[in-house]
Amino acid sequence: MESFNLPSNTIASKLFVKRDDLIHPFISGNKLRKLKYNIIAAMESGCSGILTYGGAFSNHLLATAAAGKELGISVIGCVRGEELSSESNALLKRCHEMGMDLQFISRTAFLQEKYTSGKKMINDQCYWVIPEGGANREGVQGCTEIVEELETAFDYYILAQGTTTTSVGLLLSIPENAKLIVVPVLKGFDVFGEMKKVLNDDVLFDVLQSKLIIWDHVHHGGYAKTSPELIQFIDDFHQVNSFQIEPVYTGKVMYAFAENHHLLNINSENPAVLFIHTGGILH
Repeated sequence: MESFNLPSNTIASKLFVKRDDLIHPFISGNKLRKLKYNIIAAMESGCSGILTYGGAFSNHLLATAAAGKELGISVIGCVRGEELSSESNALLKRCHEMGMDLQFISRTAFLQEKYTSGKKMINDQCYWVIPEGGANREGVQGCTEIVEELETAFDYYILAQGTTTTSVGLLLSIPENAKLIVVPVLKGFDVFGEMKKVLNDDVLFDVLQSKLIIWDHVHHGGYAKTSPELIQFIDDFHQVNSFQIEPVYTGKVMYAFAENHHLLNINSENPAVLFIHTGGILH
């Protein structure tokens, strides 16, 4: 864990980052955490392979491909968009090079299948199916361990939000008097609906949602989209910090924080805000 600065910011002494991006070159940050108990479940269930879902720029796909290669197990990646191929971008190409069997399916089929979880027989072989982004019970379990590793409690925890798996895990595990700030990277994202779906406990979510702060106005056009303002901000950020952020996830979090940190009650003598660096390949 280390401190960091924002461009032209005056409260740097109260900002800290948990460097989960350093865990692994490809299976970094929350990707490893969401895969950990899914891989354990696959092995305990006697499955010989893993099948999972992701979009064209999914770091989850890349992390799963890397895990499959390291463990020597077959991995199928179902990718949103039948018009795509393994040559469509550098990420998909790397997944293919790592041995992932890429299957490009229609957006309709993807929407219908992406929440599938658990054992599935494919060509007489048992596969463990992981939903898009690792959004299942096993994924949430792994993400609760983020807070368990911390020696210090914070007033605010902030992170990017995609499938909500990591944010659900944090919501379950941050201190009772703390707040969780989520920054959705998708345009028009239903934060409450998706978090309830992943948690699968409406009563518990109703209890926990008072700890939630949503900054959903900095998607810069939607998932994997950007703007000149965001790119400039990231360039400026790199001038004053020793670690990198990227435009798909972590850059949008820091942009949102730079715009909105004045709304927070940062008056305590103890460290106030922890940014969870969830990793991700720099696009």
